[in-house]
Amino acid sequence: MRVCVIGAGPAGITAAHALSKLGIAVEVFEASAKVGGMARSFDLWGQRVDLGPHRFFSTDPRVNRAWLEVMGTDYRMVARQTRILYRNRLFDYPLKIGNALANMGPVNAARCLLSYGGARIMAPRRTPVDTFEHWVVGRFGRRLFEMFFKSYSEKLWGIPCTELSADFAAQRIRGFSLGQAVVSMLGWGRGGHRTLADLFAYPKAGNGEVYERMAASVLAAGGKLHLESPVGRVVTQAGRATGVILHDGRFVACDHVVTTMPLTLMVQGLRDVPAEVTAAVSRLTFRNTILVYLRIGRPDVFPDQWLYVHSPNLAMGRVTNFRNWAPDLHGTEAVSILALEYWCNDEDAIWRESDEQLIARAMAEIADAKLVDRAEIQMGKVKRVPRCYPVYTRDYAATLAPVVAFLKTIPNLWPIGRYGSFKYNNQDHSILMGLLVAENIACGAAHDLWSVNSDDVYQERAIITEQGLVTATAAQPV
Repeated sequence: MRVCVIGAGPAGITAAHALSKLGIAVEVFEASAKVGGMARSFDLWGQRVDLGPHRFFSTDPRVNRAWLEVMGTDYRMVARQTRILYRNRLFDYPLKIGNALANMGPVNAARCLLSYGGARIMAPRRTPVDTFEHWVVGRFGRRLFEMFFKSYSEKLWGIPCTELSADFAAQRIRGFSLGQAVVSMLGWGRGGHRTLADLFAYPKAGNGEVYERMAASVLAAGGKLHLESPVGRVVTQAGRATGVILHDGRFVACDHVVTTMPLTLMVQGLRDVPAEVTAAVSRLTFRNTILVYLRIGRPDVFPDQWLYVHSPNLAMGRVTNFRNWAPDLHGTEAVSILALEYWCNDEDAIWRESDEQLIARAMAEIADAKLVDRAEIQMGKVKRVPRCYPVYTRDYAATLAPVVAFLKTIPNLWPIGRYGSFKYNNQDHSILMGLLVAENIACGAAHDLWSVNSDDVYQERAIITEQGLVTATAAQPV
């Protein structure tokens, strides 16, 4: 059996790694010059950085065992610190009573609680929830929604929260409530919800080290890895995938195709696609990311791994400080590297700005946010990442349904990963997809890959600690 894997990001390279271990001949085609996709690492100004903040955390023992098998003991447990920047004030996340009251003031805090109470009273009378705004307001109240959800979400997705599907909230903050936040404020039970996880495992050589090691294992097992080799399209015949055609025109035959290329591009390249599916795919969109890295001439900028920027007057959405992930990344360097994230569409003016314009914009905004003095910024670097966030419009699920139904009729074509399945995956979801597709192909399993990231409930739960994998018990909840 021979399998072609399109893309060497978390899902694709995990699939190739798992298939190779099962004795399957694998050939991986990656469009860029490095493996890891959005989760890759690279060297910059004498330090190691990631392509934005990538925290690995899972309670699925299958995912954690695979991660530990690759990393061994070459990781550190990082104490998470992330805060929300809102109108030049930093709010602890998870919330803490003293910090929240100091930043909000007692009057605004009381208004937030009254707004929350009103929302909970009205909750039973609400119409069915179908938008992100409706979902959040119904659980937190309008005042907290406008402070801590609206601006950030609209920066990320580029559409009003009234046009954003409630599925985004259901995937990212389901099971979390203001009551749980208050419990966390008081110091009780932190870590019970994945959003509040205190510790996470992080590779000493950067997040991308996981996928670089998986790639090395594929090669060691006799598999092939082609970098800078974009795939033009998947070839199908008589209802089955027969191989891939590369951009240079070369055809590579195989028995199965695992694809992590953007779902829209993959389907548009297929032949004999029903008109309904073609029309649906044309309505699915991805959001781009621009990362502007700034070298700051001191080590103590702020103590967080990253900040969520909710201030509506700033275009940036998130700021990562790589100084605070693992000391191995910066070594003896006495400077900091920050990464400012901007999200946009292809047609937005910012996507077409020059590197110099983007660096100037980032320098001005980081200074306006009172995080760094402009004179401390030594240099900048820009990275552009196209089509990295599948946009969950209000009707995206109905739009996606005929596409999924059609793809299920091609039994040896396996779309996985954030891009490939049009799902807003975390790393653990993509790793799980890679593991499960390998079992489907090599072992004849019947895992429904489209259901991954639909819920986080596992029959057995476990977490990674300094000692390795620890299974949850009644006395030690994950």
